[in-house]
Amino acid sequence: MTKDAVDGLEPALEGEVRLPRMQQGQRPQHLLVTLLGDYWFGRSEHLPSAALVALLGEFGITQVAARAALSRLARRGLLDTSKEGRRTYYALTARASAVLGDGVQRIMSFGTGTRKWDGVWRVAVFSVSEDRRDLRHAARSRLRWLGFAPLYDGVWVSPHDVAAEAASTLADLGIANYSVLAASVPPGIPQGLNPLAAWDLEELRAGYDRFVAEREGLLERALSGTITVAEALVCRTEIMDTWRHFPNLDPELPTELLPADWPLKRAHDLFAQLYDHLGPLAEIRVRQIVSRFSADLGGLVRHHTTRSVLARSDHG
Repeated sequence: MTKDAVDGLEPALEGEVRLPRMQQGQRPQHLLVTLLGDYWFGRSEHLPSAALVALLGEFGITQVAARAALSRLARRGLLDTSKEGRRTYYALTARASAVLGDGVQRIMSFGTGTRKWDGVWRVAVFSVSEDRRDLRHAARSRLRWLGFAPLYDGVWVSPHDVAAEAASTLADLGIANYSVLAASVPPGIPQGLNPLAAWDLEELRAGYDRFVAEREGLLERALSGTITVAEALVCRTEIMDTWRHFPNLDPELPTELLPADWPLKRAHDLFAQLYDHLGPLAEIRVRQIVSRFSADLGGLVRHHTTRSVLARSDHG
């Protein structure tokens, strides 16, 4: 296993920025990047380390763990560091901001129903020797991010036109034995496995249903105005932390292939309502924390909404 994998980052190509690996639960490094993306995105001003430590403290992260996360993110090229006297300041690097921006746009657009199916499956076939487990892990992780899933060992399929991206990914990793194909299921010919079987539909359905069931009450409280600013910050971050995993599990499978009552749209609508409605309250809490250490910087804290992110994508 590579050092990056041990420390919680996806294996990276030389010179490539990799955000902390997305894992369930709030690891300090990923949590900090998420918070900067939600309330400090696009800003070049550096924030005091004490403010970032206090911000992580809202989630039960100790000062020792918070400062260790800051140091590790800086060593990995995700945070710029500056000094003023004995005080240390941090901000996302330009490259990290670009990677984060792409990821946030994908997360926000997921479930909006904007991806259309051309009826063709893209198939990535590759072979990696047993002694290169780190390389195999990197290939699988990146193919999943592109929307592929394994139909058989070494045979990955996607319903979307991402063949060029898959080929580029496998080539960049240095995998020589690969092919990327476009294919359709011939009508009337029995299949041992339909490509759709690469995804566990029952598990996906259960995940969306659980997301809705666990948060419908929160939406009622948010709409009734009974949530504090501190609670809004924690809840909004938890919602994003959960929702961001779904694009890795589901490439927005074509509606033509799914049951009529598929729950993705209902789950997305709840996510968007909660994320957007809690935004102003959460922003107040972040501004309060940052303002303890710099009133000027506290005034620059801003949240974004699902609509504003998608609008950036449309105009970018």
